[in-house]
Amino acid sequence: MTEITDYDLYEVPPRWLFLRIETRDGVVGWGEPIVEGRAKTVNAAVEELMDNYLLGKDPHRIEDHWQRMYRGGFYRGGPILMSAIAGIDQALWDIKGKLLDAPVYELLGGRARDRIRVYQWIGGDRPSEVGEAAAEKVSEGFSALKMNATSEIRRIDSPAVIQEAEERLRSVREHVGPDVDIGVDFHGRVTKPMAKRLAKALEPHDPMFIEEPVLPEHNDVLPDIAAHTTTPIATGERMFSRWDFKDVFEQGAVDVIQPDLSHAGGITEVNKIAAMAESYDVALAPHCPLGPIALASCIHIDTSSPNAFIQEQSLNIHYNQTNDVLDYLVDTDVFEYHNGYVDVPSAPGLGIEINESYVEEQAERTVNWHNPVWRHDDGSVAEW
Repeated sequence: MTEITDYDLYEVPPRWLFLRIETRDGVVGWGEPIVEGRAKTVNAAVEELMDNYLLGKDPHRIEDHWQRMYRGGFYRGGPILMSAIAGIDQALWDIKGKLLDAPVYELLGGRARDRIRVYQWIGGDRPSEVGEAAAEKVSEGFSALKMNATSEIRRIDSPAVIQEAEERLRSVREHVGPDVDIGVDFHGRVTKPMAKRLAKALEPHDPMFIEEPVLPEHNDVLPDIAAHTTTPIATGERMFSRWDFKDVFEQGAVDVIQPDLSHAGGITEVNKIAAMAESYDVALAPHCPLGPIALASCIHIDTSSPNAFIQEQSLNIHYNQTNDVLDYLVDTDVFEYHNGYVDVPSAPGLGIEINESYVEEQAERTVNWHNPVWRHDDGSVAEW
């Protein structure tokens, strides 16, 4: 019987944390446990879990390891613990696939599709000049885009703010036409009254969905927002377990869920969340503005989940100014996009080969990424 013998953690630019787990017979699995802006905190949580629950254990027993990591502590859930579990879980699936010489999706029930559609980010945190950027991405073959709706927005803001958001989306729609899908991310910046107004103003331009129209702590108001629009509502990137999603499913107001494979307990947990969503006729579009290990994990869930419809990916996203997704891979063709799709990987495990020497080199750099703290014009803190 093989067993887990060692692990290493690497904080690397632009804002990622990689986990390498090794077994006695030399099989290596990779995971991406990260809360953006809290890398050192998650690092400590991973060390605690690995040292107390994983070292010396059989890597095959993924479900049992997940249960022990989650239920072994009296206090459960939340972004730090669930992200630590997520990265470990990804690495264990990578190891198991390699030990059994099979891609992870084969262990999850096999293919439900041969490729998955991806969307491309346009604009930045404060969106501007998105029309021309959209046309450029469509010319590169993408058929789906996503953009932020607004920058800072007050609890009750002016008609001009609504008008500016509407004009940005209209510009994108005019540049790309009706055949391209456009997701609009509210980013949790918007309060309930402004979300209702924005949703109504943007609807004539047929967004693919409006994302995180309110913060997850206000998910109870989603039915009210849904009553003001026919645009699909998406949320879930700041929800961390099937129990967080349960109430949202029962409300019936959300059309697309976006669990993050590096935050919501990894492949094991998101596979269960996806199945729950299917039973409520809710589509799956995993959140992933992260690195190559997180993206590979998403693609395996997408491949085996019948209700997956599109995948976020961070190539050329505004956060990746120092390093990008492909920089850490030996073979970059695994994430080559064709006409807005990425093919299902065929290699064992997660199907990617990490360039270990490059990871070690980049881990020597100082990262220490934190999201900006925005303020309104009166000096009060705004949602980023």
